[in-house]
This record gives sequence, C-alpha cells and structure tokens, in this order.
Amino acid sequence: MNNTLSGNGHKVTLRDLHRLIQENEIRFVDFKFADLLGSLQHITLPIDKFDDNMFINGIGFDGSSIRGFQLIHESDMLIRPVLDTMFVDPFMDDPTISFLCNIKDPITQKIYSRDTRAVAERAELFLEANRIADKAFFGPELEFFIFDEIRYDQKINEGFYFVDSVEGSWNTGRKENPNLGYKPKAKGGYFPSPPVDSYQNLRSKMVRVLMDVGVDAELHHHEVASGGQSEIGIRFNTMVFQGDQALKYKYIIKNVASRFGKTATFMPKPMFMDNGSGMHVHVSLWKNGSNLFYDPKGYAELSETAIHFIGGLLRHAPALCAFCAPTTNSYRRLVPGFEAPINLVYSQRNRSACVRIPMYTGSEKAKRLEFRTPDSSSNPYLAFAAILMAGIDGVLENIEPPAPIDEDIYELMHRPDAPSIENTPGSLEEALDALEADHVFLLRDQVFTQDLIQVWLDYKREKEVDYIRLRPHPGEFALYYDV
Repeated sequence: MNNTLSGNGHKVTLRDLHRLIQENEIRFVDFKFADLLGSLQHITLPIDKFDDNMFINGIGFDGSSIRGFQLIHESDMLIRPVLDTMFVDPFMDDPTISFLCNIKDPITQKIYSRDTRAVAERAELFLEANRIADKAFFGPELEFFIFDEIRYDQKINEGFYFVDSVEGSWNTGRKENPNLGYKPKAKGGYFPSPPVDSYQNLRSKMVRVLMDVGVDAELHHHEVASGGQSEIGIRFNTMVFQGDQALKYKYIIKNVASRFGKTATFMPKPMFMDNGSGMHVHVSLWKNGSNLFYDPKGYAELSETAIHFIGGLLRHAPALCAFCAPTTNSYRRLVPGFEAPINLVYSQRNRSACVRIPMYTGSEKAKRLEFRTPDSSSNPYLAFAAILMAGIDGVLENIEPPAPIDEDIYELMHRPDAPSIENTPGSLEEALDALEADHVFLLRDQVFTQDLIQVWLDYKREKEVDYIRLRPHPGEFALYYDV
C-alpha cells in the first residue's frame, strides 16, 4: 500500500491525491487538526462525500466544543485540509486517507486567530520577510513512556494515580510466573540491550509505521528511566513540516502501543524519583544553502547570528516556558538539583544548560543549537513558533547571552565563587506570569495574536493552575493528616 506522497521531494498535486485514492481503494477521508493545546481532533467523511473544493472552502464544525476555541454564540467554524499533509491512515479497518488541517472563520473567510498551525506558518513567513534566513530547521526529540497499565481518578473525596510496567524497577520482586528479572534500574535505562530493553521490537514496529506515513524516523532506543521510557529520533526539517510530523509522531506512538495492549504517554513526569520526558529541540537557520549558525572560528564553532539567537532564547526563556513546558506537570521535571535543563546559560556538550551545542561532529551542516527545556506536552506549532520568534528577536536586537559555562553547573554552584545563574520558572503559574509580562516579541507581524495569548493565559490559569491548586495532594495526607 502506498501510504504517503508528502515529504518525498515534490509538491503534492490533486492528481497525486486521486491516484492515491484509486490505487488504495480509499473509502473514507479523515480531517485532523490540533486544538489550542495541541491534541488531535478529527472528523471522517465517506469518500463519495469528499470533493476537491474542500481544499478551498473547507467543511463546518462546532468550534465551541473544541478546547480554547469559540464561544457557543459564535461556534460555526471551518476545517480546511492541507493537501501536502495527506497519508493513508494505518489504523483504520476501511482504507482511509488523512489530512492535517487549518482552521478558517466562515464569516471573514480568514485563517482563525487561534489556528496554531497557522501561527507556525506566519513565523516562517516572518523569518523570510526579514531576510534573516530562508529556512529554519527544527529537530525535536520526543521522549515518552510505555506502560502496561494506568489508572487515575479525581473526586471530591478521593484522588489517586497508579502506573505499572513490566519493566518497572519496583517489580523485581513481583510474582510473574515466572519473573525473569531483566528490569532496568531506576535511572538505569539508558541504552541497555534486550532482554533488559524489552520494548526493542515494539519500538521497531513504531518506526516502521512512522516511516510508512512519511515521518523520517532515524533511530530508536530506551531512555534513562525505568518503567519503559523510550525515544524515537526523527530527522530535522522545516518548522511547519516538523510541527505536522510531531502530531503524526504522537498519534502513531499511541496507536501502535494500543494495538499491542500497551499505553504510551507524553506526560513529562509520570513517575516519582526517576527521569522525566523532555522534547529537546534542535534549531538552525539557513540561507541560500548555507548554515548561518556555523563559524569555524567561533566558540563551539558558532556564528555571531547563532550567539544572538541564543541571546534571544535565554532572555525570553521564562515566557517561552508557557508554551514549551505548558503544564503543571512540566515543573515536576524542571526541578533544581536533578540535572534538569533549568539553567539559563549555554554550553557546548553540557546537558545541564538550557541551551546545549552538540559537538558530535565538526561538519558545517550539522552545526545547531539544542534548546533542552521544552517537553512533549506542548503544542508543537506554538512551541516551535515561539522558539523561532525569541531567536529572531535576539538576532534583530543583537542580544548578547551570558558567557557560556562548560563546567558541571551543579558542582559549580556549591563553590563560594559561584557566578549568579538565573533559572527557568519554578511553576506553570510563574511561566504564565512571565508570558504576560514579556510577549511583544511574539506579536511581531501578528505571528502570535493578542487574542491567542490572552486565551492561552486564561485557559491555563483557570483550567490547569487552579485545578491543581484547589485539590489536596496525596503527599499532603502523608505529611499532615496527623497534625
């Protein structure tokens, strides 16, 4: 089965689409789009109800039923499929072709201000319009956990969670008829070979499905945490394309896991006292085929453009966290003293810095920076666009970052002569306050809109910060029940 025509080097045409429909005997068409927070939504049509005009006019849906979208008295909205994103959905029993979509307002016929894919599109256009670069390449590393069971509930008189994994270090003594051992130790899961890495075959199947739908998967491995933490690497590409790939990635991982009786989560910190999952984002700017971040004479072979881009990232990092580490759970991962990337500095090779410069090779083409603070609970379109806008601000304003630090920052901070190093916010509430105070750089050429930022702030404060703040924590019963 020919699963995709996107990402293979040529512009997809309607003729390609109709050939794909005929060759694969397509029976349904599925329109997928991201809500404000980045979760996929979808609607499905029989193939005989689909026509080419939908690429211009779209089809209607109730925007008031989508998180962060419309109020009930202005609910009518349009989904418009993007031709280049099409792929044959590997999880449908009846052959189904899927598209990712943009959102339109049916009254104005303009792209909706809270269409997050369009935010990323506008960020790319802003980069080109300012003649800084003609391409921004992004390479996200999305980490995730594979569990065998997840149970949770939140009631007026009860609140709990329970996760379990055949790989869990806590299960070495469990009767499994028989228990064969081979379970990664806490913080001991990085790169073990099978049988300790029991998810080798499952991840390989995930890679095959990713490649079938056009996601260019490069490698896979077990990650540091016990309990099934994993990563599948995908090749860098342009920013909007990578936003599409990230949504497909999460969709594929979850569905392949489900097909094999497992559950996959991109929650940043699902387990206590073991590593959380991040989404390290690699970035470089290119113009006329040349990497603007490369200078063989610069620190870590970085150009002045790259240094200023880093300056923008570090200056705006607290505000960026509102989009790049956008959940209360994100700050269970971003904690001082646990090797988390919370230090607002840059460094070559040092993984405790917010911005790391990989030094695996001296190749000009490979020169890039890695922003390590984000995690996969983010909406990739908003996270990538915000990162790009912060970096562009650094380039336009010639922002100089603090001096690089190539020492172990955690050892350094215990010395009496330790420099003052600022940290990322300690909570989602602090990150939202930082965004409210510092977002003008996002509003350049209306890449982000004031409307989107305000809705984001209101939603996160009301639906997430207050939701957690008002509820007793299970740990509080352990600490305070017998006061």
